[in-house]
Amino acid sequence: MSITTIDTQTALIVIDLQQGLVTLDTCHPIQEVIENSCKLVSLFRYASLPIVLVNVDGIAPGRTEQVRVQQQKPENWSHLIDELQPQQEDLQLTKNTWGAFTSTELHKYLASLKVTQVVISGIATSMGVESTARQAFELGYNVTIATDAITDFNMDVHNNSVNSIFPKLAETGTTADIVARVSTDHA
Repeated sequence: MSITTIDTQTALIVIDLQQGLVTLDTCHPIQEVIENSCKLVSLFRYASLPIVLVNVDGIAPGRTEQVRVQQQKPENWSHLIDELQPQQEDLQLTKNTWGAFTSTELHKYLASLKVTQVVISGIATSMGVESTARQAFELGYNVTIATDAITDFNMDVHNNSVNSIFPKLAETGTTADIVARVSTDHA
């Protein structure tokens, strides 16, 4: 699917680009994901559009079949990466689940700004990004995914999200596509 428009009130949500996750082995070069996410951050700042920087610190309490290893994480594990250059006007929020809307003030914040669309970047595609996109879609937001500003730890699940899930709940495109749309729609 292509990106048809960027609404007047669109917010950027950057998922889990944090110290402890960007050092892990991803299926795309993490530096490219970081650079593309930072291009989006710069674009949204230039266009005076809201930016939400999300990090994860903890896990949801439910049982799973996959064994969860509870180990001590480095002190800066959940700190956002420096490249994002968080600003005072950015909403920074910490989540304890995959999706950024569950048990946070994100929906209330976006509603207060009359946001109708979200652009999402970050890691991991099949977890934080997909869960946030699903929640945004279910809450009535138009959703756009920057496909070259996301990655996962497994190529099969990344491709499943991008090719099977996202077309059902979002428009997708590259960072360049989003830059072009913002330049056109917000000129």
